[in-house]
Amino acid sequence: MDLCIIGSGYVGLVSGACFAEVGHHVVCVDNDQRKVDMLQAGQIPIYEPGLEELVHRNVAARRLRFTNSIEDGVDHSQIVFIAVPTPPQVDGSVDLTYIERVAREIAGVLKPGQYRVVVDKSTVPVKTGEKVADTIKRYNKGAEFDVVSNPEFLREGCAVPDLMSPDRIVIGSASDRATDLMKRVYEPFQAPILVTDVNSAELIKHAANSFLSLKISYINAVAAICEASGADVEMVADGIGMDKRIGRNFLNAGLGYGGSCFPKDVKAFIAISKQLGTPFKLLEEVERINGSMLTRFIEKVREKLWVLKDKNIAVWGMTFKPDTDDVRNSVAIDLINHLAGAGAHVTAYDPKGAEKAVEWKLIDPAKVKICATPLEACKDAECLILATEWKEFANQDFDAVKAAMHTPLIFDGRNLFSPETMRDFGFTYYAVGRAGAK
Repeated sequence: MDLCIIGSGYVGLVSGACFAEVGHHVVCVDNDQRKVDMLQAGQIPIYEPGLEELVHRNVAARRLRFTNSIEDGVDHSQIVFIAVPTPPQVDGSVDLTYIERVAREIAGVLKPGQYRVVVDKSTVPVKTGEKVADTIKRYNKGAEFDVVSNPEFLREGCAVPDLMSPDRIVIGSASDRATDLMKRVYEPFQAPILVTDVNSAELIKHAANSFLSLKISYINAVAAICEASGADVEMVADGIGMDKRIGRNFLNAGLGYGGSCFPKDVKAFIAISKQLGTPFKLLEEVERINGSMLTRFIEKVREKLWVLKDKNIAVWGMTFKPDTDDVRNSVAIDLINHLAGAGAHVTAYDPKGAEKAVEWKLIDPAKVKICATPLEACKDAECLILATEWKEFANQDFDAVKAAMHTPLIFDGRNLFSPETMRDFGFTYYAVGRAGAK
């Protein structure tokens, strides 16, 4: 099939590459000419495992191309996916400026007799599909189209396998014609397809991400009880997770969730529920617990170091999770900036995220030294903080790490290391909710 993806960020680029991989012809549209130029030159603006090879292979096969022209994309496609940003506003509600703008631009280039399926791929509040349809009708009276909701469920760091082998595909549609076309798009993926109305599909994404956020905040609240009682949150999570009704995924205690999805989607769902007159108090508590985790962790560091000012502190990790270069809403960045703001001398390392953290001015290199290796960051450090659970951090030479540090003290914000192993190396080790991590 001929597909158009408007927006070439994480969702748009991964979706376009994966659609091309199964045989569709895809044109990715972006209004950032610099990004289009990079992609046309074979440069990938984001790090996602497996994505670069996928893009290069399908560009070479002439199944994937890039442009800044929406008219080009709409003219040559049966289905037009909207995958543009939906950033939060000050009150937590979703800024739909980009969605509305794209809907108007689509309306402006739709030609008579040119039926198109317009798909909301971006995460949007319930009833957005209705607004998109109204906007296209307003700016193109004779347009023949249907609007479909097709939420994405991609996890950064494993987005390619998530799209190639999804748990489910949700199609929110009021049109049999549009539904049939969408089923053809996803036929190669061999995954269960759930067909709903548009409003239900839009709610599924916010409800799913909010529930996963709830699981993270729940286990973090349990971790505080574990610390107070001498229990081990990892063992407790294992015991809970063995119940098939619950599952072990997302029961990982630590610094709390971050990134471009969970914080935004929880805030949005809270705002949506208030707008609909049904306040979601449970999610407000989820958000409160998540915000408290970094504060509790920093207080633990402060308690052991007494004064943060002028202390040499090494931090491993800047991205909000491993296997991505995404530093948006990263708890690790918040941690680094808090320590630097308190007067600590922070040396930080991340395998993929450091460049963007500086480029996007999320970290001030005048206050935080960016290091080329994990070991360099540890030189003369009075403590080491693990802020992102990259696998390479678990495989370090900890004899060398200890030798480089001024004081063999580790604060593990992601429970990556074994307390017993760290003690055997001679470290004083603190984690989140773990017995024996003292």
